[in-house]
Amino acid sequence: MIAWQDSAARLADEVTHPQSRWRDAVRSVPRHSFVPRWWWNEKDGALLADGQGDPELWLRVAYSDTTMVTSLAGLHADHAGPDDHPGWCPTSSSTLPSLVVQMFRHARPDAGMDLLDVGTGSGYSAALLAHRFGDRRVTSVDVDPYLTEAAQGRWEQAGYRPQVFTLDATGELPATYDRVIASVSVPRIPASWLTALRPGGRLVTTITGTSLIIGAQKQDDGGAVGRVERDWAGFMGVRHGPDYPPRLMLQMPHARDQEGEEVGTGRYPVLDVSQAWEVMTRLTLAVPGIQSHFESAGTHRRSWLLHEDGSWARAEAHWMNPPTVHQSGPRRLWDRLERIRHRLNTEGTVALYGADVRIEPDGTCHLTQGHWSATIR
Repeated sequence: MIAWQDSAARLADEVTHPQSRWRDAVRSVPRHSFVPRWWWNEKDGALLADGQGDPELWLRVAYSDTTMVTSLAGLHADHAGPDDHPGWCPTSSSTLPSLVVQMFRHARPDAGMDLLDVGTGSGYSAALLAHRFGDRRVTSVDVDPYLTEAAQGRWEQAGYRPQVFTLDATGELPATYDRVIASVSVPRIPASWLTALRPGGRLVTTITGTSLIIGAQKQDDGGAVGRVERDWAGFMGVRHGPDYPPRLMLQMPHARDQEGEEVGTGRYPVLDVSQAWEVMTRLTLAVPGIQSHFESAGTHRRSWLLHEDGSWARAEAHWMNPPTVHQSGPRRLWDRLERIRHRLNTEGTVALYGADVRIEPDGTCHLTQGHWSATIR
């Protein structure tokens, strides 16, 4: 028997304030039991960690405010051996507890409400909900049958019994709910979420490729209205199977070194777009489905932008020097990026947070703030 309670209390001190209604849940739910094994991201590849083999490490990591990756490219840490070193493409995790609580706060759940947890993952999030609101009020769904099965067993060991279903959460849902809380990101709001949301109910989700948290209330017309929260988060994208489709960088190998149809000099230094959240968010809204890739070797930096319509761009340079930019396809992706960066440099910010949100019954999402607007279809 591992003495974990003091560690959980310290975690609660870190991620909640003394009057938080989530404080007791964080103190009481044994996070370590939901993540017995996980993956480390090492320079030489993924490294498996086994909590049973190092209980001190297990407690230290499980009760720190960090994400514990539990599946890479569909290979669950529970099923892996020490010689397995899959590529670093996370497909499931136990999200850092502060972010879990943060999303719950945006959802504003209350006693007597029926809650849907989208993305079971390790099961820790649903356990927090069940601890505070009771088992019968909580339903959790995930596309991965192993995750739902493992979570159910671990809930029972911890004394919780929320409902769980194995299904694609972008499709039909098993019931109706007062709150839909997603710990996966979606490229667009599924119409099924609005159908499953009761009148006056609230959904909270993030949009794939952005840092946007959208919170919205169900309206009489079947749509929802709300805002982009003045906050930010990033979650793994929703999956429709055990793994994601291959990244565009693998599907378009010619973009790695091929001469572009247009070659020029960029205005700004090479950027790792995925790490510049506001820039990536605006770029995703401007060019839905865009993907980025970045590599560096010493001071030499290379960055790619790719789209499934065949457009690609590659920029490379030493450190802060103006990059050489190759672009091909129907769109000039690096030009779109540079316009966004120029606006950011001119205005000091890329207005996103606090924008008004209107979601149509089919899931089409309209964002507006002042003279700026965007639509996520």
